[in-house]
Amino acid sequence: MKKIITLLSILMLTMLCGCSNSNTDLLTEIQNRGYMVVASEGEWMPWTYHDETTDELVGFDVELSKLVAEKLGVEARCEEAQWDSLLAGAKSGRYDMVFNGVDYSDERAESYNFTDGYVFTTSVLVVMTDNTDITSFDDLKGKTTTNSIGSIYETIATDYGATVVTGDTFADTIMIMGRGDADATINSAETVGAYLKEVPDAPIKIVDQTEGNAICGITRKDASTESFVDAVNEALNELRDSGELSALSIKYFGLDITNN
Repeated sequence: MKKIITLLSILMLTMLCGCSNSNTDLLTEIQNRGYMVVASEGEWMPWTYHDETTDELVGFDVELSKLVAEKLGVEARCEEAQWDSLLAGAKSGRYDMVFNGVDYSDERAESYNFTDGYVFTTSVLVVMTDNTDITSFDDLKGKTTTNSIGSIYETIATDYGATVVTGDTFADTIMIMGRGDADATINSAETVGAYLKEVPDAPIKIVDQTEGNAICGITRKDASTESFVDAVNEALNELRDSGELSALSIKYFGLDITNN
């Protein structure tokens, strides 16, 4: 009997601890541990990538996450994962925040809490230079594009009637198009510009673009993350007001894209 009571006591304690952890305010938890876990791909220049000389993880979103963490009085600990794993990790709470050029969408807002937009980008349609069949997004119907699965670019492509094959990085999508396995790819104008700066002779061209999209940080959709999102928004506003956000944009994109 005593053993049964003891086992029941342990079970109840475990359940109570689990409930307590799930309801812990994320901002308080982060401040108590002294760091926030930030995730990005690490292969998407100029947002998040590795310096060719030092192999250090750098980029606009990497540096931004460190500035935001500093405003919160903690350290930013950066982890890397592929795109679909970033979304899954944000949803499960493995990552406190994903800073990885994430576009806001109403569909995503059903699953994640978003920060305010900190930069605003346009999505561009890219094809090989010898492609004369695709001159606008309307021409994607019945064609094949290559993009990260689960990305806003996949959504754009399928909305226009295209079939999407997986390409994890922008460089991957160029190779996939080059060997004839896809007709086009979609990405941010800033990413394509950075790629063409590095590879000026790349046989690609931009044929169309969308209106501006808000780029935000995301975390799990839970009441416990709301104060954390508020604190991040406050930090972003301070960085905007001080001019640091604008300077960071110019550093990595060559222009200020912090206003819509």
